[in-house]
Amino acid sequence: MFLTRVGYGIAYFVVLIIEIIKSTLSVAFNGVMRRNIDPVVVDIETVLERPVSQTILANSISLTPGTLSVDLDSENNIIKVAAISPRKKEDIIPFEPYIKKMLE
Repeated sequence: MFLTRVGYGIAYFVVLIIEIIKSTLSVAFNGVMRRNIDPVVVDIETVLERPVSQTILANSISLTPGTLSVDLDSENNIIKVAAISPRKKEDIIPFEPYIKKMLE
């Protein structure tokens, strides 16, 4: 059980690094060079129940360029996210399953 959680922790870290690199390139090319900026604020419902898991998810969203966690409602499992361009939920939180298997 412990080794499984460690494995998902390593997978989460790898996916987070990949998403940071992808977001950096996306913001650089689409946001800066093409000036394709259309800021939005979206409510994202999460399946994570524990406040620590939700906090890690919110911080991971803020680490990726182009997104920022504005508010976390732990009781309703909703994270309010500001993004510089409209994105799908799966593009904003691709690491949610890894956090769930790692911490819940």
